[in-house]
Amino acid sequence: MDYQQILQQARTCIGPYCKACPVCNGQACKNTIPGPGAKGMGVTFQRNYNKWQEILVQMDTICENKPVDSHFDFFGLSVDAPIFAAPVGALTLHYGDHMDDLTFNDILVPACRQAGIAAFTGDGQNPAVMEGALTSIRQAGGCGIPTIKPWDRETLFSKLEAARQVNPPAIAMDIDAAGLPFLQNLTPPAGSKSVRELREIIEFAQKPFLLKGIMTVQGARKALEAGAAGIVVSNHGGRVLDQCPATAEVLPQIVEAVGGQMKILVDGGIRTGTDVFKALALGADAVLIGRPFVTMVYGGGAEGVSHYVKKLIGELRDTMAMCGVHSLSEIGREQVWLAK
Repeated sequence: MDYQQILQQARTCIGPYCKACPVCNGQACKNTIPGPGAKGMGVTFQRNYNKWQEILVQMDTICENKPVDSHFDFFGLSVDAPIFAAPVGALTLHYGDHMDDLTFNDILVPACRQAGIAAFTGDGQNPAVMEGALTSIRQAGGCGIPTIKPWDRETLFSKLEAARQVNPPAIAMDIDAAGLPFLQNLTPPAGSKSVRELREIIEFAQKPFLLKGIMTVQGARKALEAGAAGIVVSNHGGRVLDQCPATAEVLPQIVEAVGGQMKILVDGGIRTGTDVFKALALGADAVLIGRPFVTMVYGGGAEGVSHYVKKLIGELRDTMAMCGVHSLSEIGREQVWLAK
């Protein structure tokens, strides 16, 4: 199957909201929640994508002719490129009843490992969602990053203890999930956490801990104060708050504030290997990509994931070569051009 065939097949089963567009940019789904869209007018999802397109790469081929190396070490896990599948949950709610979270993770996690990267897995109100995700990670030899929602203390600690048992390289929490509409007024409750609460959670985890959903310098500094080993600059694709800045807009100032003190990943609107390069040039250590992986799984299963990962890594390495860099450490701000 090629990319277009995978998209075409996805359109037959992905549900009424997602259109499996050739470019996943938030235009067709707009403000569909439930669905893949975003809150309110749906502009944050679109802004995420558009801002990456405004950043241009600087070509320079007067350099040594040697192979490009895109390998990345993520807390002891070696991957072929600094690219991860983002956590996705509530599949039946957002994408129809063709596939549930457990089936999705059973395909995504091993397929990502086979393709040379790793997947962050999602969480849900149903305990079976996390249990299934951890089973998938265990079967993949620990190659996966369980992502837990900001539940109440008892629920969190129970899930953290289970997550430790599969020996992942890290554990994450999508702290901004406190604002997801479909998690409001549920049992167990989900909500914001103080620095003190996060410090206790991170100490209990006994694993490198990442906080996903950081969009300000203040938030990044609080994550660092709490003991997080890394953050994910993310606005949940506009699902938690309408009219947010794009992740590409806030990334540089966050990197300037805490870069070098913790891993910085970025999520939101990244669609190609060239976009990955731009994110690295702005100071990110790695990226997360979410919605396109859903389309690949629905349209092509493990083959779809493999096809997309190969495409991303190929585009990243080609961009690196054409911009005169041969390793991730050589990528810097001088390789991109930002419109004034």
